[in-house]
Amino acid sequence: MDLGLQGTKALVTGASRGLGFATALGLSKEGCEVSINSRNLEKIKVAAETISSQSGGEVHPICADISESGSPSQVVDTAVDMMNGLDILVTNSGGPPSGAFETFDDQAWSDAINLNFMSHLKLIRAALPHLKESKAASVLTITSMSVKQPVPNLVLSNSVRSATVGLTKTLALELGHLRIRFNSILPGWTSTERVQELMAFRADQNQTSIEQEIAKQAHDSPFNRLASPEEFANVAVFLVSPAASYMTGTMIAVDGGMYKATY
Repeated sequence: MDLGLQGTKALVTGASRGLGFATALGLSKEGCEVSINSRNLEKIKVAAETISSQSGGEVHPICADISESGSPSQVVDTAVDMMNGLDILVTNSGGPPSGAFETFDDQAWSDAINLNFMSHLKLIRAALPHLKESKAASVLTITSMSVKQPVPNLVLSNSVRSATVGLTKTLALELGHLRIRFNSILPGWTSTERVQELMAFRADQNQTSIEQEIAKQAHDSPFNRLASPEEFANVAVFLVSPAASYMTGTMIAVDGGMYKATY
């Protein structure tokens, strides 16, 4: 299937590793010109070089911390200047710390809101004028399966990411007349560095090993394994592409069946 992505221009944040990197690589392989963002300059430069070497496409690294107040608009402006436009926005960010409700103070909640909600909001707001000029405008927010099924010891993520899903659905309804599509993917447990960190936290709490914790979590899927970043990216690339032109306001779980409810 031709996804219709050849020649489009995409910005992917949180893309030096994990789901963001895999999504940016997938888009680049489909013919997108891609700008990628991370707060670590060296890591985002390496990521851009790696993607370009594998896809042959043009990839622009942008270093900024999107949890900081003015950074999201700066990232969008830089990407638009580099690519002379924007068709696709993929908003992705790292996750907040693990822990139970009583372990977090007001600052921890504020930091989580800035990282996992306000960064999405500000990126979308900055991108809107450019997306309005696109014939293939699409926004994808990367959230978490936890918005449907809360994950133990992730109260910050469980709570704040739900706001991003609410924003995504609202914008799909509010801005559909502009032919801008808004969707979200709710990833389950995937073999990323972030998941390794979470499993290390569990292993420390349970006096087990990371490998044991991964095996226990994998058992929640009928496939008895975690996803690969590429499996997530395959869905993400399709969802932002013109091939999915009648899909908006969807919240798709890429979780290997770990979410057990019917709806």
